[in-house]
Amino acid sequence: MTTPALPPPREPGRYRLGLVCLGNICRSPMADVVLRTRVDEAGLAASVAVDSCGTGGWHVGDPMDRRAAATLTAAGYDPVHRAQQFAPTWLEDHDLLLAMDDSNLADIGGRSDRVRLFRDFDPVGTGGEVPDPYYGGDSGFEEVLSMVERTCAALVAALPAALSESPLPESSLSEPSRPDRSDREQA
Repeated sequence: MTTPALPPPREPGRYRLGLVCLGNICRSPMADVVLRTRVDEAGLAASVAVDSCGTGGWHVGDPMDRRAAATLTAAGYDPVHRAQQFAPTWLEDHDLLLAMDDSNLADIGGRSDRVRLFRDFDPVGTGGEVPDPYYGGDSGFEEVLSMVERTCAALVAALPAALSESPLPESSLSEPSRPDRSDREQA
């Protein structure tokens, strides 16, 4: 199965990805840390910005869940993170928002060209949800990390093509003008 194309950037040479879950302490920060690491390793850090948020505000300012941090640390990642909450401005400030599950997707306005499920880009089980490991054991965090790593690899592979696309000027988004009858008669 092929990974879908990323939407074009709104600004030439700059791509902003936002990752969204419920509290921004488990799934989206894990994806944030892994994706930032992969973007940096691919030499794209100057062109690609990654951040994450939660639809709820309970954990704003908190570090990620200790089990998420421990899972990332054991896999060789640096789990630096502070939770933040989704705001409607994220829809305009990001080229692509990726929700971790259908509930998060609905909370940020539903699917569109620039809002999708994170696992729409997962080469295994495309389009599924990333399960919330918060109420489970360590194995749930390891399962999430596995999904996150392979999905982030697919996203990073798709970024160069997206970065090479030029954003459409606002004027091109309207109906193309049609010559009126006098223009046709002169031709």
